[in-house]
Amino acid sequence: MSALFTPLALRGVTLPNRVAMAPMCQYSAGPDGLPTDWHRVHLGSRAVGGVGLLLTEATAVLPEGRISPQDTGLWSDAHVDAWRPITAFVAAQGAVPAVQLAHAGFKASTYRPWAEHRGGVPDAEGGWTPVGPGGEPFLPDYRRPAALDGAGLAAVIEAFATAATRALAAGFAAVEIHAAHGYLLHEFLSPLTNHRTDGYGGDRAARMRLTLEVARAVRAAVGEAVPVLTRISATDWVDGGWTVEDSVVLAGELAAAGVDLVDTSSGGASATASVPVGPGYQVPLAARIRRDAGVATGAVGLIVEPEQAEQIVATGEADLVLLGRELLRDPYWPCRAAAKLGAAPGWPHQYARAF
Repeated sequence: MSALFTPLALRGVTLPNRVAMAPMCQYSAGPDGLPTDWHRVHLGSRAVGGVGLLLTEATAVLPEGRISPQDTGLWSDAHVDAWRPITAFVAAQGAVPAVQLAHAGFKASTYRPWAEHRGGVPDAEGGWTPVGPGGEPFLPDYRRPAALDGAGLAAVIEAFATAATRALAAGFAAVEIHAAHGYLLHEFLSPLTNHRTDGYGGDRAARMRLTLEVARAVRAAVGEAVPVLTRISATDWVDGGWTVEDSVVLAGELAAAGVDLVDTSSGGASATASVPVGPGYQVPLAARIRRDAGVATGAVGLIVEPEQAEQIVATGEADLVLLGRELLRDPYWPCRAAAKLGAAPGWPHQYARAF
């Protein structure tokens, strides 16, 4: 029996298999962060292809939390209505729809990747002043952020909780907190980007405070039956930055706060990090956190071949695998992998006769 194609129970939700679609920004939202037909087809086709857990792109909890003006959001009831047909279709295909709740911090208000310009979007083109732990921009051509004060921090925590409540109303069955890749929560975690001297900066416990407060608020908002995941950057890949040892401590605290699985990525806090990119290069990070913190993990990063994914789950390095670019190349990767690994391929009835 294939380990990759066994169910995984997370609280009151059971994933049909251990293949998840990693969050991938599409920079294609309509006005005010509303998802469009692009998202319905993009996400829906991967659900048809057999993904067990389907995570949306980073979906902003506040307008100023978007990476670009074309990012999706979940800060209003209009977003709930726009997401409902998408989650309904995903669920009808047997996949579990989940939303990644995010705040871009000082990486907000930037042009989308294929725009003519790079860096910060000015107000005249729909941009805004981002926020962060301090007043330094991520890169010289990014906009200079405003440092969050106590009221601003409280508003961020409340926004994550409110967005989590809206996520359930929109039909999502699980939520993920984005605390990776140099975005707001990671900015507070990393000593590379957090130089505060108040209760949210300084030692590791203080730098973890915002992420843990968000996790507790989200757990309280969704209740006990809904799975809560958190994506972290397990290391900054920079001397003096956040380390995997820090992540083991954080993962244990996240579990105590009600987080069910740690989605283990890396990097993003520094533009000069030296990242040893290669097949499965982040899997050892997920394995270390799973072993030393005793929490479920997801592994991500250049996982391409079915046999590779099978080994990760079968050997206990992670509880599920998250695919990104490979699912862009082949939306039906899970069906093909199941057939290759000797599991029921699960092709939809409309397609099965071709195989």
